[in-house]
Amino acid sequence: MTLIAHLENISHGVGLDYFGVANLARAIGFIRQQGGDLPASFPRAVSVGVAVPYGLTAPLLANDNDNSALMNYDWYVYKVCNPMLDQSTLRLSREIENAGYRAMPVATSLAIQDKHLAGVFSHKLAAHLAGLGWIGKNCLLINPEDGPRVRWGTVLTDAPLETGNLLERNCGKCTECAKACPSGAIHGTAFDPAEPRVKRLDVDKCNEYRNSLQSSIGAPTCGKCLAACPFGRIK
Repeated sequence: MTLIAHLENISHGVGLDYFGVANLARAIGFIRQQGGDLPASFPRAVSVGVAVPYGLTAPLLANDNDNSALMNYDWYVYKVCNPMLDQSTLRLSREIENAGYRAMPVATSLAIQDKHLAGVFSHKLAAHLAGLGWIGKNCLLINPEDGPRVRWGTVLTDAPLETGNLLERNCGKCTECAKACPSGAIHGTAFDPAEPRVKRLDVDKCNEYRNSLQSSIGAPTCGKCLAACPFGRIK
């Protein structure tokens, strides 16, 4: 069995829904700017994802005052999905190292101080370059089947794994995520890799709104932009 087949089998065996490999060469400048020389030293990334049930996200849009829906979503995303991904990327990293290659798992939802709510490496960038979706107007990875309702994990590596092809789809004229954003942080602008994130998203507004929810209900969770996305919605 090839290494890539072995890794994919492990991923699906632990309950993950998506697996792909990204060629990072076309984004190396962005990777170095965000995380420094260490992540930029890896030519590839293994991207894995777990789909979030539609039943967890739909109430976020339909019931503005239902704190129980927000708390339930927050619990499953951060207490269930994220640890599941971290444990999986840790195991995949060990398997890659056992095969004789470098590997570095990237923690989910870990913002680095002074990086303005950014991590050491972008999980959605890896998923995008692996052909698992495109960057939407809400700055989330949009998967054709599940839309933005997927949590992603990453393993950086130099293993010579076959990489996926970019998925050249986009959001078209849709601005449902921007309409649903209670803070007005989403501008409804299509992704352009040559433009900074601020062209699409006001991170400060988003963060301020999430902090207000933390103060009021005890969970910094909104999710309306992903709940509103027509991709992956159950009709």
